[in-house]
Amino acid sequence: MPLYLWSQNQKVTISGYIKDASTGEDLIGATALVNDLAGVGTTTNIYGFYSLTLPAGEHQVAFQYLGFQVKMLDLTLTEDTQLDVELSPDSQVLDEVVVTAEKADQNITETRGSITKIDVREIEAIPVLFGERDVMKVVQLNPGIKSAGEGNSGFYVRGGGLDQNLILLDEAPVYNPSHLLGFFSVFNSDALKDVTVYKGGMAAEYGGRTSSVMDIRMKDGNNKKFSAQGGIGLISSRLTLEGPIVQNKGSFIVSGRRTYADLFTGLSSDPAIQNTTLYFYDLNLKANYRIGEKDRLFLSGYFGRDKFGFSDDFGFDWGNATGTLRWNHLFSNKLFSNTSIIYSNYDYEFGFGQGDDEIALQSVIEDWNFKQDFTLFPNDKNTVKFGVNWIVHNLEPGNLRAGANSGFTIEDAEDKLSHEAAIYVQNEQKISDRLTANYGLRYSFFDYRGAGTAYEFDDVGNLLSETRFEDGESIQTYSGLEPRLSATYLLNTTSSLKLGYNRNYQYIHLLSNATSSTPTDVWVPSSNNVAPQIADQISLGYFRNFKDNMYETSVELYYKDMQNVIDYRNGANIFLNEEIEGDLVYGDGKAYGAEFYVKKTQGRLTGWVSYTLSRTLRQFDEINGGEEFPARQDRIHDFAIVAMYDLSPKVKLSANFVFNTGDAVTFPSGRYTVDGVVTPYYTERNGYRMPNYHRLDLGLTWLRKKTEKFEASWNFSLYNAYGRENAFSIDFAPNEDDPQTTEAVQLSLFRWVPSFTYNFKF
Repeated sequence: MPLYLWSQNQKVTISGYIKDASTGEDLIGATALVNDLAGVGTTTNIYGFYSLTLPAGEHQVAFQYLGFQVKMLDLTLTEDTQLDVELSPDSQVLDEVVVTAEKADQNITETRGSITKIDVREIEAIPVLFGERDVMKVVQLNPGIKSAGEGNSGFYVRGGGLDQNLILLDEAPVYNPSHLLGFFSVFNSDALKDVTVYKGGMAAEYGGRTSSVMDIRMKDGNNKKFSAQGGIGLISSRLTLEGPIVQNKGSFIVSGRRTYADLFTGLSSDPAIQNTTLYFYDLNLKANYRIGEKDRLFLSGYFGRDKFGFSDDFGFDWGNATGTLRWNHLFSNKLFSNTSIIYSNYDYEFGFGQGDDEIALQSVIEDWNFKQDFTLFPNDKNTVKFGVNWIVHNLEPGNLRAGANSGFTIEDAEDKLSHEAAIYVQNEQKISDRLTANYGLRYSFFDYRGAGTAYEFDDVGNLLSETRFEDGESIQTYSGLEPRLSATYLLNTTSSLKLGYNRNYQYIHLLSNATSSTPTDVWVPSSNNVAPQIADQISLGYFRNFKDNMYETSVELYYKDMQNVIDYRNGANIFLNEEIEGDLVYGDGKAYGAEFYVKKTQGRLTGWVSYTLSRTLRQFDEINGGEEFPARQDRIHDFAIVAMYDLSPKVKLSANFVFNTGDAVTFPSGRYTVDGVVTPYYTERNGYRMPNYHRLDLGLTWLRKKTEKFEASWNFSLYNAYGRENAFSIDFAPNEDDPQTTEAVQLSLFRWVPSFTYNFKF
């Protein structure tokens, strides 16, 4: 029978991995396009795996990834075939333009809108505080994502709080992504491969937070040859080593970073400064090994710690640890499986004094998580994902350690144990040549368990009763359905409309009065008093590219409705307070806005402009007389410009400018005097504004030397180039000359902050 007649009734599948030929790294989002079948193609998943079902016969398939040479293969397919493909970096492209890790028109054709993808290579050029490469600072320069404050690595997404962002490092949640009380993030950019932030339209595989998902993937390591890179900077140094375990079968990567301010404090003539401890470190580890054609194991971990102590007076100590063990298995060329066991730990301690005078408070949040995910490729028009996960949360909200002379007694708040589970299914479907959709459903379940005490309170927070539950007894359960939908309609080859909707449940919550995680923060689970937070968001966007994808533009509108938002009663105490739930109030919130984005991706000048016009409002019966008020993160205007210019093949200039409306804050509305003591009084929550914030940063990267085996460069940056004294905080105090007069006192942290870093690679 002729092949063309036989192929009409016969389908075959080609599948495999698409990799970087120079390092062996899997390429996430690489494409396989069938040139002889219009509109037929697929992309690789987060492990670089693809599967494509075609009619048997002769086909021409193009494998491509932007910044890499296209590989065109003429295939004669008569049976299912496993085909691994390696793509070579395009050295000419790498030298001349900023390379992005996606297709040239990915922003148009991608099924989901409300996504921010960060090119880790751009992080090297963008100037930041103290010259430290920081993916979190780059994320904040995008629309809909707002900085938590001056130099801070925390961020707000579309009106959500800090704890409403799910931050994942190789699937493990990172509860405190900050070093030095928020001025640096814990993510060493040298160890990262892919960073994606989902602001809306999340796929059903993600859950547990109501605002956003930041999915960070570490490099797997070079399985071709040994290599190293690092940098020596003003306040820290870093080193990354990677290489094959067995060439082309397994690899490893080790990446470390440490500050060394503490090395200089010992040189001071002041004994107090000599005894000051101030440093942080982080360590990323990962290894993978391929066992046969169908199995692959991954083991990755992160360990980071901050230490700050002033003489023997007081100190802080906090850190994260994560571990992920994953097993990839191919049941067939159409069914891909990933099984993960995940560990996450965040702990902190702060204290005063030493020995018998010591007072120290400790807190821990520890998770164990099992995940089973499947990806099914039934045909060229559908990609189905489904799976389950089960998380055990163990929260130790506070353990007090006290010396004999401290005047305090040892006291431990009750541990809080809870189980969180979910099951999901989703499908990405190509409905027509113009319309694609990703739709799914997630069902989540939460069980707050003993041993523990459940408290009942009246409407004003007075304790009514308490009930003791034994180990393993269920205190309170919650569950809910979380529908998800995102769709893209291609208007033409250069523009598209995107629609997104998602409902998210959040079962654990951070109680904080600060803009970044601090040692007084407390994580609490949902309970008989604390209901899960729920957010419904809808978004609509128009995406358009110009001049052969040189310019990317978009406009997105969003509206988010939030239920069971948590805040404090006035005068609440969270320090070792077993009855903290009585000091909480619950209300509703909403956020809405418009996001504008223009990016230039090619040429000597590249960069982007982003602008967000938005409102974030809260309403509580117990606050402001039940009237609606702005949330702290309600910044009406948020604007950023990022520019990178190749002055020559060896010199790159960069700059970024940011402007935003000042945060909503609660200031005293007046004062009264009793027996000569001046006391402020407050009338409304967040009724005032901090001053507007703006800043210009400048950078220069000089490629000092580049050969086939060695590369060296210098990076110079100037943070806050025109010396703007932005307000970090404002306090109110009696005037020194007239104590009966109260004056506002502004604290500014950083004016001109120059820095330099020497980077190397071999």
